[in-house]
Amino acid sequence: MIFKSYHISILLRAFLLAVISLGLSYCILKQYWIAATISALFFLLSIYFFFRFFSKRFEVIDDFFEAVKYRDFSRNYLAENKSEDISRLYSGFNTVNQTVRVMKSEKEMQYLYLQKILELINVGILAYDIETGKTLWVNEAFQNMMDFPQFKNIKFVESRTPEIYEKIFEKNYLEAVAVDLKIRNENLKVLTSHSIFRVEDHACKLIVTHNIDDTVNKTESEAWKKLLSVMTHEIMNSIAPISSLANTLKDAVRNNIKDPLSEIDLEDLDAGLSSIEKRSDGLMKFAKTYRSLNKVTSLNKEHILLKDLFSDIEQLMRNKTGLKFELEDPKLEVEADSYLLEQVLINLILNAIEASEKVAQPEVLVKAVKKTNDKIMIAVLDNGSGIPQEIKDQIFVPFFTTKKNGSGIGLSLSRQIMTLHGGKIQIDNIQGKGAQVSLVF
Repeated sequence: MIFKSYHISILLRAFLLAVISLGLSYCILKQYWIAATISALFFLLSIYFFFRFFSKRFEVIDDFFEAVKYRDFSRNYLAENKSEDISRLYSGFNTVNQTVRVMKSEKEMQYLYLQKILELINVGILAYDIETGKTLWVNEAFQNMMDFPQFKNIKFVESRTPEIYEKIFEKNYLEAVAVDLKIRNENLKVLTSHSIFRVEDHACKLIVTHNIDDTVNKTESEAWKKLLSVMTHEIMNSIAPISSLANTLKDAVRNNIKDPLSEIDLEDLDAGLSSIEKRSDGLMKFAKTYRSLNKVTSLNKEHILLKDLFSDIEQLMRNKTGLKFELEDPKLEVEADSYLLEQVLINLILNAIEASEKVAQPEVLVKAVKKTNDKIMIAVLDNGSGIPQEIKDQIFVPFFTTKKNGSGIGLSLSRQIMTLHGGKIQIDNIQGKGAQVSLVF
């Protein structure tokens, strides 16, 4: 609309100038000198006002662009008592300034939020200009972790702690890498990663560091607490009846020593000692079971044809009802420790057989497939009742078991073996069909 009225104003002025020009030409041709003089005066005035019309509007636009150049959006243009087109221009400029002010305010608010979040997190973050070394942004977590005061240039770090400068600033870690640092005369392990980015024509580096010593220590402490809790519970369950029975037998023997005439039931004594022996054996078995969790620390890897592996296990478990093996490709192979992999599969198969033994027609399927991402998956499927949701997160916890005579280390040991192989073990319920345990290499 503003351009339409602007165009009409230009056309009217151009038409008026043309009419005056024709009148001036006519007066000169007819030699009406007085009328020609008056027409010439009107012609000059028309040109002057035409020029003022354009120049004033260009001055307004130029003034606005000058404000934009210096990012001054605080001005408010008074649109009252102005011509219609200028009034509309001023209203448009005010709208632009108001929109930019709102966007700037939102951007500043977002920056404050981001800054506050980055200050609160326990991860060190530093960004600096690679060419000048000027610090663009650093949070307190980084300064506290590295024991630095506030600094404006990384040259400060180079002069203060050359070792940290060399390990953290000079090297490029495109992926997260654990780095050992010596800070406050203490050894500190941090996980650090770098990222290069550009701000206009400047190359900048972002450094992210995380103190993993605290995390590892906390995790290790929690693991020890859980382990000691389980071990204490298991050991006390075995020791308490042994102690009670031993005291009962000791009292009976002492009574017989004090009074030889008092009878002692040798059968009860034998049964009590047998019970102590049995529970002691159970305690020894528990200790050996715990030791097996730490036994697997290294692998003897080799290329294993899954066809041969399945054949060996099938021969070993040929009397198991409902057990089937399925191989997508006879040439499928994995690089693994054959002894340990066989141990894991036997354990999973026995679990699957036990889970489906109450079904009228138990079925256990062991199959191997090559996934779309070239990973090899060995899956053990059963048609049992599946895994209850409430214990799904606990089945890999050492010594956790729902079996009456289970040790609770089978799946924990299987997971440790798969971790050593650089793979993983997954357990999923199959809708209405039981459970599937997958080994992914």
